[in-house]
Amino acid sequence: MPLPRSKPRTSDVPQFSLYGEASRPEDAESVHIELIETRSRVHDWHIAPHTHAGLFQVLFLMSGHVSALMEEEVWEVDGPVVITIHPSLVHGFDFSEQAVGFVLTVDPHVVFSAGGSEGHGELFSPLFLRPMAIELGRVPELRERMETLLRLLIAESAAPRTGHTLMLEWLARSVMLLLVRLEADHRSAELSGRGDFELFSRFRALVEQHFKEQWQVAVYADQLRITPSRLNRLCLKLAGHSAFDLAQQRLILEACRKLTYVPSGISTIAYELGFQDPAYFSRLFKRHMGVTPKEYRRTHVEE
Repeated sequence: MPLPRSKPRTSDVPQFSLYGEASRPEDAESVHIELIETRSRVHDWHIAPHTHAGLFQVLFLMSGHVSALMEEEVWEVDGPVVITIHPSLVHGFDFSEQAVGFVLTVDPHVVFSAGGSEGHGELFSPLFLRPMAIELGRVPELRERMETLLRLLIAESAAPRTGHTLMLEWLARSVMLLLVRLEADHRSAELSGRGDFELFSRFRALVEQHFKEQWQVAVYADQLRITPSRLNRLCLKLAGHSAFDLAQQRLILEACRKLTYVPSGISTIAYELGFQDPAYFSRLFKRHMGVTPKEYRRTHVEE
């Protein structure tokens, strides 16, 4: 049955906690996760227009089709796609049979509360300022990571253990953070031009593959079939650093990781990172980090 193409009168729209549940138990968890089919199959794959009582919801349609009523619009969407819904939004769904996916429902404090880290509210709230349909088809790796987290949420909900509430909130925030990153990448691509963004992404991939070889900027530029000056302008525009600085930052990051987690000697680590002279490695490391490799290791291993 197709969804109505006009917005129902506010007085006619029911308000639920979860669909079909008028009130919310006092001991309800701050995060709820379920499969699309859990509730939709019972209602013949039709979720009538409604709102939620102070709850934010994210629909993850991994496969299948949904005809989604979003206030006065109807979106015809195929998975994989994510749809975000704020509490006062009148919405409803008609799913194709055997639609596969998840419905994540969270309390406002999961979206806005710092929860031990500053900036979560500012970070997550843009997802819900307006309803969004975020396509996942072009990002298979991110989609896979997201689905893994959602399945971990399902498992945690089914078998609570020590720290159950924290685990649910951490997992839910991790999923939302992946969506924030995807949207940020999309906005960056729109602002800078998709061609520039894709070129910059190729440069970052090359750095990841070859930073231990300590390629010169000209080598990276040659691989990308552009001039070194254009590569530097691109990096400054999208990252605020030169191409050389970005490659050096990746090299120093790897040095920090090895000094913290690998018990090899500092000279060995220097050689593994492509340095011919361990003393030069130590000087470069101190210039970037403010301490010698030995001092860095002592501080971070003790922590």
